[in-house]
Amino acid sequence: MSHPTIAVPPPSRHQMALMIWIAVLPTLLVLNYALASIIGDWPIAARTFVLATVAVPIVIYGLMPQIQRARGHLMTSRVHKTP
Repeated sequence: MSHPTIAVPPPSRHQMALMIWIAVLPTLLVLNYALASIIGDWPIAARTFVLATVAVPIVIYGLMPQIQRARGHLMTSRVHKTP
């Protein structure tokens, strides 16, 4: 049986904060471990600049669309469940 298309409302601030945290934390952990031998001795401002420069595109273009898609699937699956 086909279900009608349901518009998923935009995420609340709390949902958006959680989605960003879910994307940012593992990205920064992986980058810290991966780049530790290269930038480990750099001043903290330089390390932070490099990590942010690499992490932001990964999060915005790579992870957030996937997380938003997963949220959409979760939201629509809740609507389509029948008691």
